[in-house]
Amino acid sequence: MASEKLTLMLNGKIFTLDTDPNMPILWVIRDMLGMTGTKYGCGAGLCGACTVHIDGKPARACLTSVAQAQGKHVTTIEALEFEGLKEAWNTHNVPQCGYCQSGQLMSAAALLASNATPTDADIETAMSGNICRCGTYTRIKAAIQSVAKKRTEK
Repeated sequence: MASEKLTLMLNGKIFTLDTDPNMPILWVIRDMLGMTGTKYGCGAGLCGACTVHIDGKPARACLTSVAQAQGKHVTTIEALEFEGLKEAWNTHNVPQCGYCQSGQLMSAAALLASNATPTDADIETAMSGNICRCGTYTRIKAAIQSVAKKRTEK
């Protein structure tokens, strides 16, 4: 693996890295930069635990290389700002073991940013790539619905 000087725009800051351009950004985020909110789950992009935003869209950090992230804005759970989402998560008792939560929140925030009034089908489609081993899917849906409702009432 050849190292190169690469830059990563992460959570509004620019980081210069001397790393393999094919390294998944998950390992850069967690191991090189010490931000452990983004989780490693399956390593194959199937569980959603490693979901981050790249230019505002959900992406799997375990499958996205540093080279692919060049020139793009990457946001992790540490910098997620979405009014009312984390509060709704707690109100609806979504967190159980907590392992999937950062990926679930990142996917939910991306959905709500692109669709202020998602239907049940919209929510199910947007969240289908995120696995919750504790099975809190109905609570997740309720939390997303409550945020959407509050936003439309304003």
